[in-house]
Amino acid sequence: MEAKPCVASLTVKNSHVLPPDTNSHGTLFGGRLMAHIDDVAAIAARRHARKPVVTASTDSVDFLAPVKEGDTICLEAFVTWTHKTSMEVFIKAVTEDLNTGERKVCTTAFVTMVAIGPDNRPVTVPPVYPESEEEKFLHEKAPKRAELRKQRRNNSKEMAQTFGTRFPWNEHTRYEA
Repeated sequence: MEAKPCVASLTVKNSHVLPPDTNSHGTLFGGRLMAHIDDVAAIAARRHARKPVVTASTDSVDFLAPVKEGDTICLEAFVTWTHKTSMEVFIKAVTEDLNTGERKVCTTAFVTMVAIGPDNRPVTVPPVYPESEEEKFLHEKAPKRAELRKQRRNNSKEMAQTFGTRFPWNEHTRYEA
């Protein structure tokens, strides 16, 4: 497979933050922002792989600045690194006050997407290469982030095994169903 530049997967999404998108504080629901993040990550990954994709993981999402009702939210995403079947996608979200023009980064995130074939099994993706300084910065540190994700996934599997499928809130159902 021929390698592609990071910029080939660039995806930009703008949305106006309306009342149904906000909580009782008049700011964007965190879950709504996470849905936007997953959406642009999937588009960028599919653009890179030219195959359907699924979300494998989302790194921590820190809310750095509130996104207020009436503001816009602009998300930029691109593939920063690839493994055999997976792609790391970097997402930056910027909020803009349309009255003043003030812009703030409200979050950054990394999402890992996996390309799948017609049988819903993972398939190989093309390599990616960085060109800009920012892309190089993200690309160089990606293997370390991938190792941390692997460790976190193993910890999650251990927790799932430890806690199982019991219903802990009901003493009569504290057994495997």
